[in-house]
Amino acid sequence: MRTLAKKKKTVNTERLSWKLALALCLSLLLSYAAAQKKDDSKRHYGLISGTAYGPDDRPLHGVSITIHPEGKKHPSWDLVSDHRGEFAQRVPPGPEDYIVDGQVELAPLENGVPQLHKKKKLRDQVKVHIDNEEIRDISIHMK
Repeated sequence: MRTLAKKKKTVNTERLSWKLALALCLSLLLSYAAAQKKDDSKRHYGLISGTAYGPDDRPLHGVSITIHPEGKKHPSWDLVSDHRGEFAQRVPPGPEDYIVDGQVELAPLENGVPQLHKKKKLRDQVKVHIDNEEIRDISIHMK
């Protein structure tokens, strides 16, 4: 009976060593995958950020912003300015000129009531040059 007991212990030891080896392989594989993911997250880009201003030189929200490389007619990015009139877009690095176009429709107020039949379309366009990985801060003044 002692021989049977000894065999059971060695079988359990073998199973334990296989489990440890498997756990070690899995942990190495997961750490390698995590390291690769961190390296991929370091993407290179330029940044165009800005503020849209209304005719009264106050920040204006809800301005439709389109950004496209110079020479290309269709917009590559469509944005809307936030409640502080700000917007931002990542662009590929490298020497490139971009056209930033902003447009909005405003209804003038009379006695605190917007006059929808007197809406005005305001627009402005700015050219931005991105050399490399950099941030360009611009302002768009709706006229």
